[in-house]
Amino acid sequence: MEVAQKIYICCCWKIYNMKELLTRSLSGFLYISILLISIFVSKYTFIGVFAIFGIICIYEFQKLIHLKNTWLYLVFIGFLLLFHIPNFETPLFVTLTLLGLTIITQLFLVRDLITIRIIPMFEKRKYFTSIFFLITSIIFLTLIPCYTGEYNPIMIAGPLLMIWTNDTFAYLVGKNFGKRKLLERISPKKTIEGFVGGFIFTLLAGYLISIFTDTLSTYLWLIISIIMSIFGTLGDLIQSKFKRQAGVKDSGSIMPGHGGIFDRLDSIIFASPFLYTFLQILKYVS
Repeated sequence: MEVAQKIYICCCWKIYNMKELLTRSLSGFLYISILLISIFVSKYTFIGVFAIFGIICIYEFQKLIHLKNTWLYLVFIGFLLLFHIPNFETPLFVTLTLLGLTIITQLFLVRDLITIRIIPMFEKRKYFTSIFFLITSIIFLTLIPCYTGEYNPIMIAGPLLMIWTNDTFAYLVGKNFGKRKLLERISPKKTIEGFVGGFIFTLLAGYLISIFTDTLSTYLWLIISIIMSIFGTLGDLIQSKFKRQAGVKDSGSIMPGHGGIFDRLDSIIFASPFLYTFLQILKYVS
């Protein structure tokens, strides 16, 4: 009787795991499909999808930091219109000011990630962080494929592919070979070996993108790979720290098996201002 009970429990556990894997797979496939279709159809489907994703991310982030304020959504929509109104060019000093404030805010978050146990989020800093950590980062994400003035879907699809490659192989290498923790008090499952594995495979992804697309040189795609791997990992760790402070596993539940939209986009959102800065330097230097 005891053996039969163990077999029954084992079978139920396997069925549960199979159902969870199927749910995760279908949810992930739908998410990736929506992203890639929106990117390759047109500039405006891409912006439209990220406008929706941005609003969801703001909602999920406000829950993490215990903030409820509707005007942050208006700020996001206002910035989106400012940078994407047809036949209107946003003044350069506005772009540079927002970019500078965003990068400074993100560097402060990196400092807080490494040096202190809890990121201080008193009332005024909640608003500042919501705007210059999250909102403007999403805006710069939408500007990446338009950095030359013309919309090029490869310039955003490529970095997204790198983020997915980095996350996937960091997990696989870390799970099978990881021994030394990367930042255990924040994300116990992340290892140095996993980070190195993700980094190497992201470089490989950058190399393959340079071969199969007629965009940038191999050298430049490899630099982009480095930016996405390093800053993408930092973005994921900072998101993990916010979730740990909030006492939750995921930022949301909109994607079964994956959590929230912010959980899926945290890496690309954090890396976007740094990638946009690199592309702007490249544009003016070349």
